Amino acid sequence: MGNLKPRQALALYTQRNPFETVDALRCSNYSAYIGDALVRLLDWREPSAQARLADRALREFISSDRFSCVAGKAAIASGGYRFGYYHGFSSTACAEGIARDLAAFVAERSSMRATYATFVAVFEEPHCGDEAWFETALWRQLQRLAELNGAHYRWDAAVSSDPASPNFAFSFAGRAFFVVGMHANSSRISRRFFLPAIAFNLHSQFAAARRSGRFQKIQQLVRARETALQGEINPELREFGADSEARQYSGRQTEQQWRCPFRAPS
Repeated sequence: MGNLKPRQALALYTQRNPFETVDALRCSNYSAYIGDALVRLLDWREPSAQARLADRALREFISSDRFSCVAGKAAIASGGYRFGYYHGFSSTACAEGIARDLAAFVAERSSMRATYATFVAVFEEPHCGDEAWFETALWRQLQRLAELNGAHYRWDAAVSSDPASPNFAFSFAGRAFFVVGMHANSSRISRRFFLPAIAFNLHSQFAAARRSGRFQKIQQLVRARETALQGEINPELREFGADSEARQYSGRQTEQQWRCPFRAPS
């Protein structure tokens, strides 16, 4: 992907992007770091100075010792990293732009040579609250994305749409995702980024790692890094199917009686 030219990008997409409202087009910001520059892949416009700053800071954070996920590091190193910058964490208009960009990520993924890929949405936010504030805003954003998704795609049949189910995963454009929230006031060092951010990671790449035998090694490395950073692993880390992964999305340690506010559209 490192030799990709901006005007070649649309050739990667095998399906028409269904998110074409005024807000979707205005807020879309699907970008890749190619060569030594951030490139917007859907409209070839020049990224804003704020977007370039946020992208550079995010790549530095993911590549640093403060970030524990080795799959995320591999995505950066191998060209599997995609980025979007949006104005306002709670903005409904921005959700339409994210929907357009996340659909593009799903369409492009099969053309990426990278074993691990991630799409990270970063938000301009003048006030970042505590973990409860972030958790609420995160699920509102995922709820809006699910509503937009429901007009065009079915939920991935491999996972449940019920956030209380041990088989739950967020789904978009027909594909299951593991979602990782990051923000300045996270109790987890490895999720403590100065702006609110949501990383979307396809379940399929972790399923492939399990089939190949790589997943256990990845898990051991992540847990070792978490222990080195904070003296313990994240108490919310669980095997898929042991409990709902919805508890892990925001990064906050949830209470036993916690109930996810998300409801999949019927």
